[in-house]
Amino acid sequence: MEIRSDWNMRELNELCEMPLLKLITQASKIHANFHEMGKIQVCHLISIKTGGCREDCKYCAQSSFYKTNIKAQPMMPYEEVIENAKLAIAKGATRICLGAAWRGPRDNNPFENVLKMVSGVANLGVEVCCTLGFLTKAQAKRLKESGLYAYNHNLDSSEEFYKTIITTRSYQDRLKTLDIVEDAGLKVCCGGIIGMGETNEDRLELVRTLSNRSSHPSSVPINLLSPVQGTPLANRSPVSFVELVRIIAICRITMPRSMVRLSAGRKDLSLESQALCFLAGANSIFAGEKLLTVPNSSSSSDENLFKALGLEAMH
Repeated sequence: MEIRSDWNMRELNELCEMPLLKLITQASKIHANFHEMGKIQVCHLISIKTGGCREDCKYCAQSSFYKTNIKAQPMMPYEEVIENAKLAIAKGATRICLGAAWRGPRDNNPFENVLKMVSGVANLGVEVCCTLGFLTKAQAKRLKESGLYAYNHNLDSSEEFYKTIITTRSYQDRLKTLDIVEDAGLKVCCGGIIGMGETNEDRLELVRTLSNRSSHPSSVPINLLSPVQGTPLANRSPVSFVELVRIIAICRITMPRSMVRLSAGRKDLSLESQALCFLAGANSIFAGEKLLTVPNSSSSSDENLFKALGLEAMH
């Protein structure tokens, strides 16, 4: 199958309007051509610097613009990060993601600590991903030299809808960071959130932006909004899991080689709903009791999930 970077909105709308089972079948066939069905990459996210962020993302508990139950905390000590990583690896994680609530790192001691953490986790023999906000070329280069494998920088939604959710940074700022990450030789991890009030058109615009990059993101996390009290999106009604399955299938069809990650909001999905997500092309999850600040599926739930569906964690 040809890997394309020229998808247009007409084609994406046609996919979106397909009967769901037909769409899942098409996506599942493509998935089987590029990946091993039932093999799931387990990722683990560690919040190394929580709260006090200077961005105004309307969905985020860590924004200093809103009164949530998350307070700014100092950076996690190196030893604690390594210990958390070892525990996650023992439970099957092959990618450790380090997240800091920053607009972007400064060239100071905290960034030096991050470089040390990246190196330490990489020495454990797993993929290391960071999400630290904006990067300069020099910072991306140093992260790569420290052993970083991938960098997460989500676009969240379409460029038009993005303006209604975040005002402290622009969509072009985000795209520029993705280019810097790619130029440094790092893998790009980039996806979005559904359930913020966006339209289907907004979701498809996000897919079009990602799938039309000259190199598709190596991983595409798809998040369901987890409403947080105190944020402007606290009272958003949940979207149907069918919408989640649909966007996962479209991501799989348009970006066949990418890892499609079933991310935030998974704890609210039934076993059957998650099964459809995997059938539609998702092949990665975040494990652990918490994703940054929001609850995640428990270890026992994931054990039951893998056993019931005959899933196998990637080594």
